[in-house]
Amino acid sequence: MSRIATRFAALRAEGRGALIPFVEAGDPDPDTSFALLAGLPAAGADLIEIGVPFTDPMADGPIIQRAGQRALKAGATLAGTLGMVRRFRHTDAATPIVLMGYFNPILAYGVERFAADAAAAGVDGLIVVDLPPEEAEELALPARAQGLDLIRLIAPTTDDARLPRILAGTSGFLYHVAIAGITGTRSATAADLATHVARIRRHTDLPIAIGFGIKTPEQAAEAVRIADAAVVASALIETLAAHLDAEGRAMPGLVPAVLAQVATLAEAVRGARRLG
Repeated sequence: MSRIATRFAALRAEGRGALIPFVEAGDPDPDTSFALLAGLPAAGADLIEIGVPFTDPMADGPIIQRAGQRALKAGATLAGTLGMVRRFRHTDAATPIVLMGYFNPILAYGVERFAADAAAAGVDGLIVVDLPPEEAEELALPARAQGLDLIRLIAPTTDDARLPRILAGTSGFLYHVAIAGITGTRSATAADLATHVARIRRHTDLPIAIGFGIKTPEQAAEAVRIADAAVVASALIETLAAHLDAEGRAMPGLVPAVLAQVATLAEAVRGARRLG
């Protein structure tokens, strides 16, 4: 099985959900970004989502947009992101890594070359925000050949007629976008999430992760009582940004502060079903 399938199977056996924290590759600088990535598993991350910086991140709110801008200013590239994952794999062979980004950098890199290099680096899954199923074969075929999971986004507005089309090319897990809008702006109600997740489950046995708008330990716990995983992104990037100096450089407490926040989220996620 893939690392993603193996991890979700283990969590299912334990009777708990997953925490998936997000970091933007290269934000605010390569060394700090890697230190965060390397520290996430011990802090409680079950899977890790790495954002690939892009100049036009249309699905991202201001918080993650600024993270991408900082990373690009510090020299982040798609090749550099793969290098981060390769370095991470020197000490961690088990934690699944998912890259989240946009198709343009992959196209510029070369799609088949990217799929091969991503798999060789130790990437497990891809979320390509602006690549709908109707246009995905150019990436889906080489990704599948390299054993990479292609993880689809499902929005609250995705209807039952479209779901099978999305699910047909999906593996690893499904990413349920909790709100219709950009990241980090607002949160969905538990009742709405429960309704949407129940509808998705009627169509698939794949694990379901909830993202967009999960900021607090309480919201993360609620997400894994409803679904299989909680993705936390903007809240962590906000903490990172609060530990930058006036020139945008990392201050000494940045990495411990973000990892402590991840640990608090992980504690809530691990206890969620026991208390729920």
